[in-house]
Amino acid sequence: MFDFLSYIPLIGGTLTFIVPFIIVLSIVIFIHEYGHYIVGRWCGIHAEAFSMGFGPVMKSWVDKRGTVWQISALPLGGYVKFLGDANAASGGADREKIDAMPVELRAKTFESAALWKRALTVFAGPAANFVLSIVVFGLMAVGTGRPSSELIVGEVKSAPDTQIELMAGDLITSFNGSTIAKWKDFEDFKQRDAAGTPTYGVLRDGAALDVAGPFPWLPIVSTVNPVTPAAKAGVKKGDLVLSLAGQNIASFFELQGIVKTMTSREVAMQVLRDGQVLDLKITPRMMPYQKDDGSFGERMMIGIGAGLAVSPQYSTVGLLGALDAGVGSVWHMTKTFVRTISELVTGGLSVKNLQGPVGIAVASGDSATQGVTEFVFMIAFISTAIGLMNLLPIPILDGGHLVIFAYQAVFKRPPNDRFMQVVMGIGLSLLLMLMLFATFNDIMRL
Repeated sequence: MFDFLSYIPLIGGTLTFIVPFIIVLSIVIFIHEYGHYIVGRWCGIHAEAFSMGFGPVMKSWVDKRGTVWQISALPLGGYVKFLGDANAASGGADREKIDAMPVELRAKTFESAALWKRALTVFAGPAANFVLSIVVFGLMAVGTGRPSSELIVGEVKSAPDTQIELMAGDLITSFNGSTIAKWKDFEDFKQRDAAGTPTYGVLRDGAALDVAGPFPWLPIVSTVNPVTPAAKAGVKKGDLVLSLAGQNIASFFELQGIVKTMTSREVAMQVLRDGQVLDLKITPRMMPYQKDDGSFGERMMIGIGAGLAVSPQYSTVGLLGALDAGVGSVWHMTKTFVRTISELVTGGLSVKNLQGPVGIAVASGDSATQGVTEFVFMIAFISTAIGLMNLLPIPILDGGHLVIFAYQAVFKRPPNDRFMQVVMGIGLSLLLMLMLFATFNDIMRL
């Protein structure tokens, strides 16, 4: 998608990561901050400034409501500064400034707004990120459709020099003599029989036929995860893995078994792409994975996903279907996020797996090289992650502010100003240390 940047002398390789990263971050941050801004405006709270980025202001303008909109030099975040805020981080109110305001102006400050309005304004940032993700995932579902629950063939992929008779539109009834009723049944056929080409029982135009078809779990790459050995090696979606470390590969699970036994050393990998055999170099590494029970473990991996050689037929998705797909995707990511945080806190997952800004930049670049769909998916993924992270009950984050508002609602008074300054300082220090540690992980991983 941004491959043309690599041809720029000296800095081209770096730009292939930096440009996608800036685009992803700018979209996600703008939506987040606009959520704060628009709900605050609806609640009668005046925004003094809306900034994309930090540092020196490159361009600014004032709208009819008196809000300064600005683009700053460092595109690594953004903020909305409401009337009466002591600073851009909304780290408290400037009480002297508020007390000096006329009564009608004071009523438009964040501090003077009803508690529920302040809480709603703060929550609106993460909520806007979730809305963006739901919309993106929903539109992706509209674009691709929804897989048929029936075993109707949509597309057939095969290995070279293999005679295939299975066709799109066939209704599969059996595989090698075993009756199957749903796509999940193919999971039972992980071991490839070297005796010959598999036989599918199908219904075609009302007639029952036995036809030759591909092994379901050919070593076809369905996904390439960002910031993984496969992404670094240049593996692409749709590649057929022919060999790894000199061993011929017949099925995806055979490939997985070989990788599990390997060490972190560079090995040769051969793939078939668009009819051409390519020689790649890849270095497997220990990576986290989610077990069937939801917990996490680590094993040697290269970062690719399996896909059936026989894919289902897809049907059009309507508005409700798109909404269901969008909400379902965000909910799945939310559960994974909560589980990941829990595993990190309890030690079930190593903190070495934390990713910082460098890791996100590389992930954005990797996604862009895989295509538009993968890049758009990354935007929705990062948007969900930013929304969830901001809801953590850490001072300076939105979740920390919501905890403070909950305290105020219960005890009918705000926390002590000195206490607020201390916890905000602690929260900022924790975030900075976490970011530095995650950035160190990124650099070591790369």
